[in-house]
Amino acid sequence: MPRPTPALMIQATGSNAGKSTLVAGLARALVRRGLKVAPFKPQNMSNNAAIAIDGGEIGRAQAVQARAARVPPSVHMNPVLLKPETDTGAQVILRGKRIGTLRAKNYLDRKAELLPAVLESFAHLARNADIVLVEGAGSPAEINLRAGDIANMGFAAAADVPVVLAGDIDRGGVIASIVGTHAVLPLDERARIRGFLINKFRGDAGLFDSGLATITRMTGWPALGVVPWLPQAAWLPAEDALDLERSNGTPSSSCVIAVPMLSRIANFDDLDPLGMEPGVTLVFVRPGEPIPANADVVILPGSKSTIGDLTFLRAQGWDIDIAAHVRRGGHVLGLCGGYQMLGRVVSDPDGVDGPAGTVDGLGLLDVETTMRGDKSTTQVRGVHCATKTPVDGYEIHLGRTAGKDCARPVLTLDGRSDGAQSTDGRVQGTYVHGLFTGDAFRKAWLKNLGVASSLAYETRIDSALDTLADHLEAHLDIDRLLNIAHSRQSSNSAA
Repeated sequence: MPRPTPALMIQATGSNAGKSTLVAGLARALVRRGLKVAPFKPQNMSNNAAIAIDGGEIGRAQAVQARAARVPPSVHMNPVLLKPETDTGAQVILRGKRIGTLRAKNYLDRKAELLPAVLESFAHLARNADIVLVEGAGSPAEINLRAGDIANMGFAAAADVPVVLAGDIDRGGVIASIVGTHAVLPLDERARIRGFLINKFRGDAGLFDSGLATITRMTGWPALGVVPWLPQAAWLPAEDALDLERSNGTPSSSCVIAVPMLSRIANFDDLDPLGMEPGVTLVFVRPGEPIPANADVVILPGSKSTIGDLTFLRAQGWDIDIAAHVRRGGHVLGLCGGYQMLGRVVSDPDGVDGPAGTVDGLGLLDVETTMRGDKSTTQVRGVHCATKTPVDGYEIHLGRTAGKDCARPVLTLDGRSDGAQSTDGRVQGTYVHGLFTGDAFRKAWLKNLGVASSLAYETRIDSALDTLADHLEAHLDIDRLLNIAHSRQSSNSAA
């Protein structure tokens, strides 16, 4: 019988502790050492998705990790993706394809049914890798959700993968978080954790030596390193909407772009390149705040629930602000769900994208959208009609949009038209995500607003990954992490 592929799982004491970034940095560090690395997350919950090379949806973080590992993103890297539509329900994506929508309780009752598919995807990656880096979700200490778990210890036990626990010191209470996790886990799961690390440390790490000793004394787990706060990590595409406020431009920027923070905002990493431009101030407008009157552009981002977010948008009074912005001669761009909102009507008779119903759109484009048909998940390439600039991006959407303003498309994609614009061109919408990552398109788009682009976005992202890898090499015991991953080969494994 062949020996199992080395693997290591990074779990954490809570959400947003930096698991995704740690896996990305380790992937780049190990691939630079000559290893073939496969990133993997059994179950993810995020409305920030990417399109894999095999045509389905995965979490954005796994696409970034694939890039860090210098391999194409695959649906096997994130076999289960949950995309929240309401506070109690989510669309379930299995190996890249939508299989339905479940309420939270129904999913908890059925998630164990997905474990065989998760293990198959893990084995598929392991067959072609020197090491698999696995990212957990949330925290293993959420023992009320342990039954049928496929995201943390349930997966780790089923695949016999050793675990390292990350604690987020930036939030405070890191000693209690790690020791508390040890306290609530059963003995076999405690034993699966082979060490811990501290993430996002600010200041003199030497001052925390006694803290490390205390954690080791109370848990028996060895310390594997203290990772200082790294500003360049904020350049990487975020997965959690909690990170939206990290990129707000510079106060002296000449161009102000306002983005309403919809309740089900999706694929907001579309906006990252704009937030990095020195000549742009990117303002995320929080619920209850008005859209700034000095905004040059309002961008309506993607949404996981177009009708639900139209209701939310109106509850904030943003429909009034946007109408006033247009009257002042401002520009509006709608991306995917934001494009659908700009039309006259959005209809979802079967509730395939959230609550069923038909609502009036903002009426800024003469188009109508009906949520029917198969979900479009594809990478696209084409040309920006106004500037003839090449564009690359991807589509993730339900629904079809048609109307008079579609006679003035925004893009031409492989011989077909996409999007619509008003007669004066100030209001535009498109289904394509990822447009602003292309330097040529972003430069042309900003030039129309009087802004000179100076950003080489893809170069900056790769630089951030290399800097992150250097950072982890300096502050983690990576050789010891590799030994932990190889320890899987000496134990029984079904993978």
